[in-house]
Amino acid sequence: MTVTVTQAAPREDLSPRVEEMLRQRFALHCENAEAYGTEFAALWRATADHALGGKLVRPRLLLDIHRALVPSADDSATVAAVDIATHIELLHYAFLLHDDVIDGDLTRRKRPNLIGELAASTPATSEEDSLHWARSSAILMGDLMLSAAIMGFARAEVSAHARRRLLDLVEQTILETVAGEHTDVALSHGIIASDVDTVLTMSVYKTATYSFSLPLRAAALLADSSDSAEATLQSVGRHLGLAYQLQDDLLCVFGDHRTHGKDAFSDLREGKETALIAFARSTGTWERIAPRFGSADLSLRDATAMRDLLRECGAERFVVGLIGDQLDAVYALLSEAELAGEISSDAARSILVSASRLEGRQA
Repeated sequence: MTVTVTQAAPREDLSPRVEEMLRQRFALHCENAEAYGTEFAALWRATADHALGGKLVRPRLLLDIHRALVPSADDSATVAAVDIATHIELLHYAFLLHDDVIDGDLTRRKRPNLIGELAASTPATSEEDSLHWARSSAILMGDLMLSAAIMGFARAEVSAHARRRLLDLVEQTILETVAGEHTDVALSHGIIASDVDTVLTMSVYKTATYSFSLPLRAAALLADSSDSAEATLQSVGRHLGLAYQLQDDLLCVFGDHRTHGKDAFSDLREGKETALIAFARSTGTWERIAPRFGSADLSLRDATAMRDLLRECGAERFVVGLIGDQLDAVYALLSEAELAGEISSDAARSILVSASRLEGRQA
């Protein structure tokens, strides 16, 4: 379903304030780290270099929806929203660090990730030692980022009631995200049987919960919205996040890696259990895909042939349909919520802008 969205009049972009707050946080951590040795201080500086300058998708979503829910918010409310948005970005980076360790990745977005940089720049007796040092550093730094995010929620300048609800929200978010990651690893190793429903549930927990439901629900909490409005935004976030992940799965196999920045066919090489693969497993074509699926040395020729088979068996068409279903659900939920007076038309329009960006996304 394609929806035409009328943009509201442009308002101040608050993302530079998030970026500045992130810079201040990292500058303080880098300074404090000096007391614990040059290597630890260098780790913080390298982390800051990799964490800063991102797209700030999650903070932008929170701030856009918060402003739509509370268009006349005073400066203290805006500062609180920027603070929470900043610590959601730290939570995101913590998950990325741990995810790179789990997946064994050394690059991200066409450049070495933190692990890749540390492994290449740190002198060690062997390549194995360098990688162990780099991955250990990433795990520890991910732990620190996770701690910093939680403490940011705990120290936010909001009412005691709002703080308790925010802490409950971030606790549930971390639990679901870890559960989703755990299932993803289990699927990859055949510990859990792969089917479409299991893969979709895993994707909701691993991606949608923290990337979409968390910022939407946090915005509702900060705006003192009703419980029903928050519940609607949680559901909207799950559908949006699932659509986003499904689009990512499509891009990795059928997209142009020069545009989306991911390693071409990396999901096929890693044996990643996506909705595409789960559907293909249920077809007679799978026996022609299976022999090379998950091969670390997968050639471009074999990967291209596998892509063509995924298209031939209907997997691509199936996932495109799933994305459409998720977006249709978003539009229906927002329409009902707006009619019921749960959320404003401005808030619904802000979310629809985010949904419309997913259609035809190439990166």
